[in-house]
Amino acid sequence: MYDIIIIGAGVTGCAVARYLSRYEGRMLVLEKAEDVCCGTSKANSAIVHAGFDAAHGSLMAKMNLEGNLMMPQLAKDLDFAFKMNGSLVVCMSEEDLPKLRALYENGVKNGVKELEIVDAKRLHELEPNVSKNAVAALWAPTGGIVCPFNLTIALAENAFDNGVEFQFNTEVTGFTWNDGYWTIHTNHGEFETRYVINAAGVYSDVLHNMVSTRKLHITPRRGDYCLLDKSTGDFVSHTIFQLPGKLGKGVLVSPTVHGNTIVGPTAIDIENREGTNTTAEGLNDLIEKAGATVENLPIRQTITSFAGLRAHEARHDFFIGEIAPGFVDCAAIESPGLSSAPAIGAMVADIVRGSLHLHNKPDFDPTRRGILDPKALDLAARAELIRQNPAYGQIICRCESVTEGEIIDAIRRTPGARSLDGVKRRTRAGMGRCQAGFCSPRVMEILARELGMPQSEITKS
Repeated sequence: MYDIIIIGAGVTGCAVARYLSRYEGRMLVLEKAEDVCCGTSKANSAIVHAGFDAAHGSLMAKMNLEGNLMMPQLAKDLDFAFKMNGSLVVCMSEEDLPKLRALYENGVKNGVKELEIVDAKRLHELEPNVSKNAVAALWAPTGGIVCPFNLTIALAENAFDNGVEFQFNTEVTGFTWNDGYWTIHTNHGEFETRYVINAAGVYSDVLHNMVSTRKLHITPRRGDYCLLDKSTGDFVSHTIFQLPGKLGKGVLVSPTVHGNTIVGPTAIDIENREGTNTTAEGLNDLIEKAGATVENLPIRQTITSFAGLRAHEARHDFFIGEIAPGFVDCAAIESPGLSSAPAIGAMVADIVRGSLHLHNKPDFDPTRRGILDPKALDLAARAELIRQNPAYGQIICRCESVTEGEIIDAIRRTPGARSLDGVKRRTRAGMGRCQAGFCSPRVMEILARELGMPQSEITKS
């Protein structure tokens, strides 16, 4: 019997697990994929939104602002990449200036600090590559960028270190209420728990509808992206947004915390909840829209394209709360879900703590150390590290200069990498210009050796 079972190991589920791990109790995260961060959390814009866009008074606006304020300290505690680079919402015509002013006023009402509308001269001082046709912009210094993989992985590792269990490749098929506890039916047997947290992303409505008569419908909204080579890393220094439309915030151009440039997303409603294929039509639309905001976009430097799904619900707000005895939804978590994750985790932890009367864990450790990056050391320290552990002197991924020592660390951690994608998200081996063309065989060898299994059983994901 568990006290709490969380369904879904994306950024929301892992944030809930991390904030609940400060309390005593037996807790488990169930995930249908082979690792954490395998759904929406792995394929998004990697933006920490300032909070000016969400409708004033909505739960989305509240969670966005709180999550934004929590992110700098969380990045220090959990040792993941985060940068407050600021964002600009570009206005391309005098006729749209009232929309820009309305966005500013909404942000002020939401509590966003330091917002400012800048004229064309100031805009082009901040971002020389913005279109010469731009007339103004909303400047939000508190906007930021983050590594979504390492944010999610850091939350999961810290939750595990504080006692939360994880079980992968386990898909929920149903629930039974037993007058005081839930039985969760899965493809790997049954689990009993006093409390269920539904953080299943684009499948959150499926689980919701199994237990509630008030039905919920999630529409998977596909977003196509292009990721550009690190040679473009200084093309823009801030996150460049377009004025929001009915399908979202438009196409952005932004640096990443790792020195690339990201362009996207499109917004295409689909039926397939696994439909993360890119299309020529979607990518062409993406490139055309991005080119309207910035000039001389180096799109030929694209090293990969990908698509992610957002869990869109018609009300366009987060759906968080207890919908049945001992059953809490974290549903319809679309953009700005990544920005909001810490606040959602804390909110859900408070709901459950009050219901279950949980007690603080005296030995809770809020910190986690990430994988050691030898590139961050000076030459003397790096030489000493290699002398102590020669694996840190063996470069496996040439594009990203990832060493064997880092890959071994990624595999030996818990929850650790069990696939090529698991290694990639933790170390960036395979994320560079050649997109794993050279390093995959060596990474497979290391995975097979460390996991004690034949290479024929090693998977991409």
